[in-house]
Amino acid sequence: MVRLSGSRAGSRRVASFILMALLVGLVLAPHVANAQQQRTVSGKVLGQSDEGKAGAVVYLKDVKTLTIRSAISTQDGSYRFGQLSDGTDYELWAELEGKKSPTRSVSSFDQKKQNTINLKLK
Repeated sequence: MVRLSGSRAGSRRVASFILMALLVGLVLAPHVANAQQQRTVSGKVLGQSDEGKAGAVVYLKDVKTLTIRSAISTQDGSYRFGQLSDGTDYELWAELEGKKSPTRSVSSFDQKKQNTINLKLK
């Protein structure tokens, strides 16, 4: 059996600590990077005379995966979607009482972190 001297044992502990720190960094790095790459889309659902419409269903479609999220507009017509990826294109529209807004796009090339899009029902 080989015994390590005091300096070798200490060096081994330091190396183990550095290795653990690097591993923790590798595990957390994607989460930190993802948090920095998120954006929001918000706005209002508007009627014919530009009044806010409560209770409209607002749809947000991920163009790549075809996943659709939805939100209900508030009393003043506001809606909000958060935690959206910078690298994804989205389509957005609203529906209420048989009326639908034109579909709007949010491009991955647009680097704004906060997008404001009002949706007018027709």
